[in-house]
Amino acid sequence: MKHRFPVNFFGGIWTLLAAGCLILVPNEFARAQSTQEAIAQVTPRMVKIFGAGGIMRLQGYCSGFLVSPQGHIATVWSHVLDEGEVSVVLDSGRKLKAKVVGAEPRLDLAVLKIEGEDLPYFDLDLSADAAAPGSRILAFSNMFNVASGNEPVTVLHGVIAARTKLEGRRGVFDISFPAPVYIVDAITNNSGSLGGVLTTRDGRLLAMIGKELRNAQSNTWVNYALPISELKEPIQEIIAGKYTPVPTKLADTPETSPRHKPLDFGLVMIPDVVARTPAYVEEVAANSVAAQAGIKTDDLILFVNGELIQSCRHLVEVCDKLEDGTMVDIVLRRDGKLETVKLVVPDKAE
Repeated sequence: MKHRFPVNFFGGIWTLLAAGCLILVPNEFARAQSTQEAIAQVTPRMVKIFGAGGIMRLQGYCSGFLVSPQGHIATVWSHVLDEGEVSVVLDSGRKLKAKVVGAEPRLDLAVLKIEGEDLPYFDLDLSADAAAPGSRILAFSNMFNVASGNEPVTVLHGVIAARTKLEGRRGVFDISFPAPVYIVDAITNNSGSLGGVLTTRDGRLLAMIGKELRNAQSNTWVNYALPISELKEPIQEIIAGKYTPVPTKLADTPETSPRHKPLDFGLVMIPDVVARTPAYVEEVAANSVAAQAGIKTDDLILFVNGELIQSCRHLVEVCDKLEDGTMVDIVLRRDGKLETVKLVVPDKAE
């Protein structure tokens, strides 16, 4: 059940000293004594993010959380960030522009930056230890865009169902994460929730809510979150300007040829010069599978079998999963309009 609470809190925690005086400690959490106290501690550290979207039922908003007093924000690496500069709304309702300062797509992680100082934030060094199955949690996010201004974000109660490996598989999960994730017994992963957080019941940061993820075989949705223990180091290194993204599997093992490449379909993509080079078609080979399907030069490949193609590199990874002889649905953007084409994966053994 979804619960939302009004927040009237000064963004810090009062601590009683032995001398009997009170001081404000803005960046550290005392363990909350109630759910309402935990919500009051967490919500000032949450932000709402607005960016790209509006096609194929892709929403143009998501969630994020402050990880430095200078305005660094952690969120999920997604289509919402495709515009480069996005709008961020703080818990107070203040609206600011943010830019992506670093990302690790392999971990579904992006770090944004807004101009600010002395902002309430999550100290990653004080995040919670790993949670065991059965642990009760709170989930915070801008679910369904319920908070476009100074409204409080949505809060859900839930339970950790499992901590397990989540791997992308053909026709099952369209995602891969190289470490165990939390499976949550609560409907946390809805539109706008990606980039939100899971916390313990006393308000300590535990995990970042992932993208909407569907099991294509059972037609059920998976609710999961990425542990902060896996994200902490890259977030801190991105902030410090020292992070080098981990190579993808294909780059790690160049001696292993992928099962299929775009060129096998007759597609020559534009040069892959940055981490998220859009999947534009530079040339289509005559009489190729792609040419017969109607794909043309300058088409932008948006989806393959329903999976959002975020870059040329991502297209290579998706092609590697395709099986010989299967039918593939491709959604293109051409002259400002969406086009759908179908083609059959060629049999490389022939």
